[in-house]
Amino acid sequence: MDIDFTKYADGLVPAIVQDTITGKVLMLGFMDEAALSKTKDINKVTFYSRSKQRLWTKGEESGSFLLLDSIAIDCDNDTLLVKASPVGPVCHTGADTCWGEENKETGFLYYLENIIEQRSKLVPEMSYTARMLDKGINKVAQKVGEEAVELVIEAKDNDKDLFLGEAADLMFHYLLLLKAKGYKLHEVVEVLQKRHKK
Repeated sequence: MDIDFTKYADGLVPAIVQDTITGKVLMLGFMDEAALSKTKDINKVTFYSRSKQRLWTKGEESGSFLLLDSIAIDCDNDTLLVKASPVGPVCHTGADTCWGEENKETGFLYYLENIIEQRSKLVPEMSYTARMLDKGINKVAQKVGEEAVELVIEAKDNDKDLFLGEAADLMFHYLLLLKAKGYKLHEVVEVLQKRHKK
């Protein structure tokens, strides 16, 4: 890959980031040689921030990383197309893209994961989430098992509201279990994406 970093006076080239799965354009950033090298090294999209005057890995503060899948260069050797898998909202406004587009379903799951993280820091008396986590991994895992059984039972009937309610309970407690184990939802998504590519 022979990129012409000298074409622009500041030594930066535009990097268009696209969602690998959906094809949506997520954001535009700028890279210098160091940003491109770090992106490849850590497999997380890293830009040169003109406002911060330093390298900036997307998600370094929010946790909403862009996990690198591939990089292509255009015909003039001065613009990059970065395909990545987003971990949570891409835009600082909370939208999935910097053009205000949202995937409300997956975006909310990452939002809920962040809420669980915040409430885990409260005293148990103030939060159900904190109480459950305070009881330890065995209790959290047991609760996930109970919710899974309740969902299976409701699946045998035809009550939509009860079934969806149990599905929501299971999903919440599943996120709680991930927190108890010290894992993140994006790690599960990565496993699914790797399986999808096979």
